[in-house]
Amino acid sequence: MLDWFKKDESHLPEFWQKYSAKFDNNRKDQLIAETTFVVLDTETTGFDQDKDRILSIGCVKVSNNKLLVSDSFEIYLKQEKFNPDTVEIHGLIKHERFETVTEEKALQLFLKYIGNSVLVAHHAGFDINMINAAMKRNQLPKLKNQVLDTGVLYRKTRIISNFIDQHKSYTLDEVALAYNIDLKDRHTAIGDAFITAIAFLKILGRLKRKKLKELFKK
Repeated sequence: MLDWFKKDESHLPEFWQKYSAKFDNNRKDQLIAETTFVVLDTETTGFDQDKDRILSIGCVKVSNNKLLVSDSFEIYLKQEKFNPDTVEIHGLIKHERFETVTEEKALQLFLKYIGNSVLVAHHAGFDINMINAAMKRNQLPKLKNQVLDTGVLYRKTRIISNFIDQHKSYTLDEVALAYNIDLKDRHTAIGDAFITAIAFLKILGRLKRKKLKELFKK
């Protein structure tokens, strides 16, 4: 029987097809210890996913409850758009001496790196939306990966009490302070990815969940 709901991807680039082909496995009962996570962060020209652009992407892998420091990913994108107001935050300037690649090439390398890993980010919606906006500009579908937000996960570790706001949105700085994580290289994509990865491991230790699906429960 034909699968009428499956989109034909034959017209898409080979790198997308290789990435897409990795999502046939069922993770319903997969253990967290057997899952590869990619913790990521982006630095951008601003916060508007339609008008602003990604300047850099930083990623690090977590597997078997360990931070794989040697298996990291850092890339800088060639962008014409420039917002001087954000330089104070991320330190990237228009003529900085970084080796840069085109947005399409960055996406190609990023997809190859992440594969079918579970993506993790702090306030993940922003980073994922920015990446998906870049995918759309390059005539590519949205990311297929499952996504976890350390902000949401951290909130689950808080003791349920009338004195604690269960809906509070915690910043990465607040989470790092709570776990005594060094904020060196804060506001660089790779630096924030490492900070988030350490926070993620500490959160996993406190949640004490065994299966991947349990991390997605509300």
